[in-house]
Amino acid sequence: MIPGPSDSITDVAGVRVGQHQRLDDHVIVATDDAAGEGWATGTTVVLLPEGAVAAVDVRGGGPGTRETDLLDPSNTVQQAHAIVLSGGSAYGLAAADGVMTHLESQGIGLAMDKRGSVVPIVPGAVIFDLSVGAWSARPDREFGAQAAANADTSVAVGSVGAGTGAQAGALKGGVGSASITFTTGPATGITVAALIVANPMGAVIDPTSGLPWGALPLELDYYGLRQPAPGEVANLLNLTAKSNPLNTTIGVIATDAALDPASVRRVAMTAHDGLARAVRPAHSPLDGDTLFAFATGSATPTPGPDETPQVPPGMNPDVALVAAVGEAAATVVQRAIVNAVIAATPVGGIPTYRETLPTAFVSG
Repeated sequence: MIPGPSDSITDVAGVRVGQHQRLDDHVIVATDDAAGEGWATGTTVVLLPEGAVAAVDVRGGGPGTRETDLLDPSNTVQQAHAIVLSGGSAYGLAAADGVMTHLESQGIGLAMDKRGSVVPIVPGAVIFDLSVGAWSARPDREFGAQAAANADTSVAVGSVGAGTGAQAGALKGGVGSASITFTTGPATGITVAALIVANPMGAVIDPTSGLPWGALPLELDYYGLRQPAPGEVANLLNLTAKSNPLNTTIGVIATDAALDPASVRRVAMTAHDGLARAVRPAHSPLDGDTLFAFATGSATPTPGPDETPQVPPGMNPDVALVAAVGEAAATVVQRAIVNAVIAATPVGGIPTYRETLPTAFVSG
């Protein structure tokens, strides 16, 4: 497996990402005794190619979601046209209304009649970022409409879009993305990618090494990281954790494989393994960890003659492909979370990983 050309979710053909945020120069994080000030929030939209089959898996105990029941493989509608990730907690779900309006104006959605009337299917999930800035500063339908209008194949990461006000434990969180293309095995030629908004209560950094939990030793070159100086590692103990227990890591996994709805849901389920590798603890009772997944079916695997597994009668003939895609989904989720933390820039005085451990970066 190798990273895709841009190492982002848009390496899956036909996928576009749009983001919109408002970030004031002066932002104050709220405390128990004082209200926050300023704007530091946003919305990220993933636009899906026509015909993409979608599913979702919710693991957190306090999710903020929209249209997740519709994505159950046993229900009638099994496609989506866009997936919205937003700040603003439950208020931020309003951003999806703007995405629907934008898609409707483009004639995109489920066809309802011969006159061209459509209903776009737009599931979504939100993070809690209301304590970063003013409580009333949160995304609305205009954020969603603007994010959808901004959609293209380039993906900005870090403190942008839905990750603008995100926190990752005691550090600044954000938006991250990653992709993988198979070069061997039953999924040869297939691409799997993820876009994640990292806003966990759990720690993303190992306090003993100073490296991200998800940055495995053999992958440090991929991230551009190295073992940081001991004095900087000690600084981690002085950081103050989030002032509230509300958090969430949300995201989208994409693949160009052709999978049925049940298999896509299996991919979403397996992708949570990557979240658990990169965040400790994950899936707590007060977070809303939610991962969407979709399959476009635009690519056909091309395994070698000795790489096509024999599937016993009565089993899903795509079982080996689904297993491979699920494994890759966990890896890209893990990488996207690390990439989000690495790319984050300061907001409201929340320390970033680069500020706290600058010697961890090979580039200085």
